[in-house]
Amino acid sequence: MNLDTVIENLKSAFPDAAVERVANPSAGGGDSLVLPAADAVAIARHLRDQLGFDYASNVSGVDWPPRKIKQTVVEAKVVDGATVEEKVQREVDMPGFLEAVYHLYSITGRHGPLTIRLRTADRERHVTLPSLTSIWKSAEFQEREIFDLFGIVFEGHPDLRRILMWDEFTDHPMRKDYVAPEDYEYEPTPHDRILAAVKKETAAQ
Repeated sequence: MNLDTVIENLKSAFPDAAVERVANPSAGGGDSLVLPAADAVAIARHLRDQLGFDYASNVSGVDWPPRKIKQTVVEAKVVDGATVEEKVQREVDMPGFLEAVYHLYSITGRHGPLTIRLRTADRERHVTLPSLTSIWKSAEFQEREIFDLFGIVFEGHPDLRRILMWDEFTDHPMRKDYVAPEDYEYEPTPHDRILAAVKKETAAQ
């Protein structure tokens, strides 16, 4: 099943949902679909139940900091009394956001992959996305990893907690603006508590 077929099917099933196709400029191609967060769970269920995408093989996070991009716009100007349109390239500010990327396959239909993306409103205050674990169970640990390393909060996840970093850790190491500490030997361990207790007891003697 090719991407054009999937898009046409989604347009018919979800006419009000703004599903966006994102081109892949690499040689391997493989365009993807950005799903609106509000419709993501319903669309994901449709992809699984109606189009046969029954397996999420991989879920990954992406951090897109604010950046400038070049866009080509058409501008009209008057030349010798006539209106002439010309293409002009402008540099525009692109706000930052976080992204969860799901790679889907159909085991029963033997087709795929289909890549879908969910995007947060920004990188700081509005970082919540709907969890798709209820649709694809294989997404559970991977969404936890994205929550841990990128800071996306997956609403509706059955067990959203850190999976790699410890509970007291307050940052997200896969963010592009993350600053690594000078000393990596700072993870709290049971040994730290024991050592502190021993020092306290020794000092009291």
